[in-house]
This record gives sequence, structure tokens and C-alpha cells, in this order.
Amino acid sequence: MTEMTDNPLIAGLLSNRAYPHETATIELIETHISWVLLTGEFVYKIKKPVNFGFLDFSTLEKRRFYCQEELRLNQRLSRDIYLEVVPIGGNPSEPQVNGTGPAIEYAVRMRQFEAGSLLSERAENTLLDSGDIDGIAAVVSAFHQSALVAEASSEYGEPQTIRHWCEENFDHIAPLLRDMRTEMPQVDRLRSWVANEWQLKAGLMRQRKQHGFVRECHGDLHLGNIALIAGKITPFDCIEFNPMLRWIDVMSEIAFVLMDLAYRGFESFSWRLLNAYLQQTGDYPGLGILRYYLVYRALVRAKVSLLSEQQLNDNTERQRKHEEYARHIALALRYTVTDRPLLLLTHGFSGSGKSFHAGKLAQEIGAVHLRSDIERKRLFGFAALDNTGSAAQDGIYTAKAGEQTYQHLADMANIALQSGFHVIVDATFLKRAQRDLFLHLAQSLSLPVRILDFTASVITLQQRIAQRQNDASEATAEILQQQLASADDFGPDELEHTISIDTEQEDAHGGLLLEMKTLLQSES
Repeated sequence: MTEMTDNPLIAGLLSNRAYPHETATIELIETHISWVLLTGEFVYKIKKPVNFGFLDFSTLEKRRFYCQEELRLNQRLSRDIYLEVVPIGGNPSEPQVNGTGPAIEYAVRMRQFEAGSLLSERAENTLLDSGDIDGIAAVVSAFHQSALVAEASSEYGEPQTIRHWCEENFDHIAPLLRDMRTEMPQVDRLRSWVANEWQLKAGLMRQRKQHGFVRECHGDLHLGNIALIAGKITPFDCIEFNPMLRWIDVMSEIAFVLMDLAYRGFESFSWRLLNAYLQQTGDYPGLGILRYYLVYRALVRAKVSLLSEQQLNDNTERQRKHEEYARHIALALRYTVTDRPLLLLTHGFSGSGKSFHAGKLAQEIGAVHLRSDIERKRLFGFAALDNTGSAAQDGIYTAKAGEQTYQHLADMANIALQSGFHVIVDATFLKRAQRDLFLHLAQSLSLPVRILDFTASVITLQQRIAQRQNDASEATAEILQQQLASADDFGPDELEHTISIDTEQEDAHGGLLLEMKTLLQSES
């Protein structure tokens, strides 16, 4: 249905005579900063002549500039959608898109996609699936690794800049609360946590900028700004109006999607996305700052909900927005509380099902999943699915390479554990020295540890290895035989921490999950 408008130019653009192509019923969507006209095949986005301080579209030249910026930024991720910036000629009562004569306005022309394509809509309709999540991880990780890096001299990603944009949320939230008695204590707790966490992590923020993790990102990456178009995950609607909000730590960006998934009830998908993203980027050091950004992103959405509530007249809609605010605040508070982290080590020969069960378990209990097959290749400059051409005891599988790999895994596990995350280290762990490295790590942090011993018959192991496709593991039948001949038995002290899982049993994973949930409850 076409909305009504008092703006003469927009009213003129509701006529099909304004366009150089055929149109369907023209639909107008209005936000506080834009008019969006859906014409059937194409969408035209026009910026309102407003100045909010953090955003200034007050002159025609500025609107033209930001249209061009919107095109540039979004073509990085959605070139098939964002087509061009077009002038609007004629006069307000009879405008002509791409018309001749002086431009009276500018618009970004986009290709219109089908209703229901947004991932937020797929989530609401319970259509969101693991393929969507893996697609987000692949697209965003590749984008982050290719995005421009902030110059050292810029204010982007500086600790004080990060602090400002996080804490300014409270300036907007506090005056709009309905019940100061019950709502303000929550806000005060979050304000105190944010201030304290910033003090603890300011050094890490600065270090991450020095290491190139502050980049020209999307800036507003939540499920409402990601679509599934022709089977392809397509982020769109980057922030063009304020560079401070897009030149950010990549971990702040991925935190927005993680938070949004959890908010919408897809907690396990949040963990699937985090692990897929980390496995593709190797940015495990970013876990040290992730909680801060999860809280920040929940606060941003809480603020937006309250601001939207103020613009509505319908009491039912106002109440719905306030409930959105309350749920985001509750989620932010939950992110500030950490359980006692648990360290889990897989153990087993190639083909025993370690990675399959570890990946599922990481989603189900909420844990960081560190895979030796991926991290070993990363250390030596290979991608996860690369064939390194290495044989047993050769190439990246020498004893020295193994020691380097396990030390790297221990270093990354240490970061994750000290950041309050459960960790599953997915490796064969066939040598006592390898296991001792992690048992000592758990002991030094006074944290519980368990060894998950995955077993299967030799025939089954051989069959599984032969059937593998598109996996990071390069295990062969020869490597399996070497493992069987050289593995160290568990010592009596290790058996105290060991849980055995026969992966040939039909409900092997169900039993493992139940045991893990029981363990986590006892440790919380």
C-alpha cells in the first residue's frame, strides 16, 4: 500500500510518470533519514534534508556526496543490488528520475529483491538455517580480510572513540525510561560494567588497531540488513553518513550479528557463526574484547527501540517497542555475567568423529571450537581446505610442526578461557605431552578440564577416512596406522578427567550432551 506524504517531491515520485521505466504499484517507506520508493523492479532511496549532528544531509551537494558514498560502500558487498546514483530533474510537482536539466535531488537506484528475503524475516518465519549462518561467516570473514585498514594517525578505533560511542547510548536511553525505579538500576549496572570493562580492555583496543583489526566495515550489520538473494548471502545498507560508525574493530561488527541471533532466539546459531568466523579469520585474540562489543551492540538496539517508541502514536506499537528495549537490556546484562569456563579436549584417532561431535557440542553448550587441522594449516600459510601435499612425518606434520601447532592451540585456548568462554580443543591428543600442556593450562587457571575420548572400530575409522570430502583433515589410511602404533595410553591421573564416547552408538551425541550439561550445571 502506498503511504501518503506532505513532501511535494515525494508525492510527485509516487506517480509512474516520474520514471523512465515501467513501474508496479509504487510503495513509499519512510524512515527518520530517508524516503525509499519501491517501484517493482527498482528501488530509489532519497536522503531527507536533515542535520542531526552525527548526520548532515542539509544541502543538495551533501546529499549527492552521501548517495555516492552509499553506492561505493555497498558495492563492496552487494554490487548486484546497488546500481548507480541518479539525478532527479524537472520540478517537485513533476519530477523526472534521470531527467534532463539541473538536478533538484539525487537518489540511489537499487534493484528490488523479493519480500521475505531478509534474514530477519527468515528468522521470524523460522526459516533461518545453518546454510544461512555459514554463508554469513564466509561473506563477512572474506569482506573483513579485504576491507581497508585504518591509518595509525586516524581517530578510528582509538580507545576513547570506542568509549564515546558505547557510552553515548546511555545519554539517549536514560531520559526515555518509563519506570525509573525498576529500569534505571539495570542501566546503572550496565553503565558501571561498560566503564570498568573499558578500563580493563583499553590497551587491547589500542593493540588491535596497531595490528590492523580496525577496518572500513559495514557498520550496521544485523539480520535486517542481510538478505538471501538467489541463494547468496548479501549484506546491504552500510553506514555511509558517519565514518566513525563504520571504521571499527571487525570484532565489533561480527558482535552485532551474534547479538541479533541470540536476541531472536537463535543462540546455537550465534555460536555456529562465531566459530565459523574465527576458523576462517583466525582472530581468536579478538575474543578478549568480544563481550564489550556484544554489550555495546545490545545497547545500540535498546536505544533504537526507545527512540522508535517515541515516534509512534499507537499504544500497542509503543508497548511492542518498549518490550524490544527490555529484551535487549536483559541480553546486555546477560553478556556481562560469565560462567566458570570449562576446557574440553578431544582425544581419538583420525575418523573417530572428534570434529563432528565437537562442532555440534560447541553450538549446544556455547563454546569456542579450536580445530588443530585448521590452525596447523594457518600456521604454515595454508587455507583450511588446501591440500598441503604433506605425508606422515613430513611437511606440516613433522614432530616440530606438531609442537608448534599444540602450543598455538594452547595460546588461543588461554585467551578464550581468560575471556570467560568455554573451549573445546579439537585435536587427536594422542601423546601424553600434548595433553599435559593443556592439563597444566587448566590447572594454572584453576579451571575444570575434561578429556572427551572418541572411539570407533578400526574398520569404521578406515571407512570414515576414505569417505571424507571437503574437510580440513588430510588424514590417510597410512597416517591412521601410524597413530594406532604410536599413541600413548592414558595415565591413571588422566582417567579421572576422561569421558568415553563410542561414536558407533546410535545416541552417542545425546549422551555426551547430557553429560556436558550436567557438568556445566555442577560447575556454575
